[in-house]
This record gives sequence, structure tokens and C-alpha cells, in this order.
Amino acid sequence: MSHGRPTVVIQEEGMREGMQIESRDIPVEAKVRLLDALSQTGLRRIIVGAFVSPKWTPQMAEVEAVIDGFTPVEGVEYTAIVLNQRGAERRAAYGHKLTLPDPTLGRSKVHLCDVFVRRNTNRSQQDEIDALERSVAAAQEAGITHAEISINAAWGSNWLGEFTEDERMRLLQLQYDAWTAAGIPVTRIHVGDPMSWNTPAAMRPMMRRLVDTWPEVRDYHLHLHDARGMAMLSAYVAIEELDERHCLLVDAAIGGMGGCPYCGNGRATRMIPTEDFAHLLESEGIETGLDLTALVEAGVVAEEVVGHPLWSKVTAAGPRPTGADLYPMDMPFVETFEQAQHFRLGPSVYEGALSPWREPVRSPARDEQDARFAAGKETVR
Repeated sequence: MSHGRPTVVIQEEGMREGMQIESRDIPVEAKVRLLDALSQTGLRRIIVGAFVSPKWTPQMAEVEAVIDGFTPVEGVEYTAIVLNQRGAERRAAYGHKLTLPDPTLGRSKVHLCDVFVRRNTNRSQQDEIDALERSVAAAQEAGITHAEISINAAWGSNWLGEFTEDERMRLLQLQYDAWTAAGIPVTRIHVGDPMSWNTPAAMRPMMRRLVDTWPEVRDYHLHLHDARGMAMLSAYVAIEELDERHCLLVDAAIGGMGGCPYCGNGRATRMIPTEDFAHLLESEGIETGLDLTALVEAGVVAEEVVGHPLWSKVTAAGPRPTGADLYPMDMPFVETFEQAQHFRLGPSVYEGALSPWREPVRSPARDEQDARFAAGKETVR
């Protein structure tokens, strides 16, 4: 394998994956405010919501009003999820604001967990497998030229336990064979994990096996939930196993909000926090094109919109400070989350806090650092 890094693209899921588990009473105006804030961060792919039944997902009942209300930014792809033909028809009416699916791309998906797919879509795993041949035939007739294969609940299930790598590969191979037998090449692989069973130890050999088995596939897509705190680690391991030939699309959500009502963990399911993942990638020298300051501000807006704290560490504590953003040396004790916001709100938030220093703190090392910054020669320690 080459030693270069893949292109990594973050897809923002807060408006869909996040909002679907939050209060149904959040007003349209608040959702539009958050969507507009996300649009100013440099994100290039934002899922704005889902065209689904309001009976089962009441949080999406006013998705049309949200789309009507937000201001698109040039260069951003805004998309929406649909689950059936009626949803597709509703989405098609917003082609002037949304990027509609590639009509030449076919898709197939099989869940590893029969229980989850029954709870989620009232179908069985076998139903999905049985429908594969018909779906491929319909795609072939429609002029589909390439395909994405997908597995969901890939690593494990809260009802059935852990799944093996061989099981994952069997269901991917089943789909791959169906498409290629129809003369339609597979160009993308999607792996989803709604129940947070991903681990770095399971991700690494799976990515190696995918690349070895299908070297012609260049595009990968990961949707990892983070209830057990491993999603960002798993995504980073996936990055390490790919190279400059590949593009990896990773789903994340502002503040880490997100959750699946069908999986048994509710809001605790969570997603990779967008701002934390961007901070990690940039710290590792992987360009994202994102404005981290704007992402943090969007994270603050997200907490205001949902009405409770979210889970981003970068929004809570700020990115690593450098240059003019280095902290004042004689700042008082900082103990609360509110005081920690001094990185964006200034010293007023810790005014009156305990301070044991009788004189201002001074340090030759800091003087040298400040001098380097002033001279434009700041270095990273």
C-alpha cells in the first residue's frame, strides 16, 4: 500500500441525525438559525433533514419549512434523507435548494442485525437479501452505471451481540456479486453502525480486507455512532488504512448530537462531534477546509437550540491555543464550564474567581514565545 493519506470529507448530520432524537418542540426558526450557522463553517456536505413520516419522526414534520427558511451558501451540497417514493417526491420539489442523488448511482444495503432492521423498517434481513436481485434488475433497466454496497449494524447489535468480519464480508460480497453480474461496477462501500459497536481493533483489519479484496473501489463512507466513545478512534484508524487513492466520507454531527430511537440508547447514541473531528484532523496535518472558530460558534448555537449541553470537547474547552490566543499567565482559577469559555468570550467570564498570585505571573519562556509570534516565527512545541 502507498503511504499517502486519503482525502477525508466530513458530512454534517446534526440537522438530521441530531434533530431526530431531540425535542419535537424546537421551533423552525431555531433550526434555521443552526443550519445557517453550519453553512458558514466551510462544511461542503450538510444533511438538512429527512422526508419521513411525522407520525414516527415528529421532529421532521416541518422539514419543508426549514428548507424554505435557510440561506444556501455557494459550494455547499445540501441533501436530505428519504425512505420511500413519497419521500423522494417531496424531496424532488426542493431541487432548487438541495443536491439531489446521482441518478447514475445504484445502492444496496443489508443489515447484519435482523432484530434492528425489523424494529427500524419492519423488514427482515432475509427480506433485504431477497430484494437484492429485483433492485439490481430495476437499476439496470434505469440505466444505472455504478453502485454503492452497504452494510449496517456492521459490528454488533444490542440484541444479538457481536458480528464477525467474515459475516460483514459475506453480506458485502453478496451485494458486490449481484451488481457485477449485471455489468454494473461497484465504486463505493458504505459501513454503518447505529448501535455503537465499532472498535479500532475491528476497524483496522476490516479496512485492510476491503482494500485487498476490492482494490478498484476508491470511495468509502463511514457512519459511526459514539455511545461507547470509540467512533472517532475507529474513524482515524480507517484513515490510516487508506491512502492517496481513496476518499473517505465520515459522518459527524455538531456537538456530537445524534441518536437512533430504535437502538435502545436514545440521545446517548451520539455521533462524532464535528468540531472535535475537525480539530483532530487538522492537528494531524489532514486539511479539512473548515473554520474551527466558526464550528465552535455553531456548537454553541446547537446547545442553545436543543436546550442542553452537548458533547464536544472543543466547544467546551476551545482548540489548542497558539500565538495571540495563548492564555494570560496570571488568569485566576478556572473551574466551571462557563469560565472555560474565556477562550471565546474573554476574561469577563472568570472575573472575581479565586486568584492566589500576589504579583502578575512572568516567565522568560513565555516572553520568548511571544517574541517569536510577534516576529512571525511561532513554532509548535
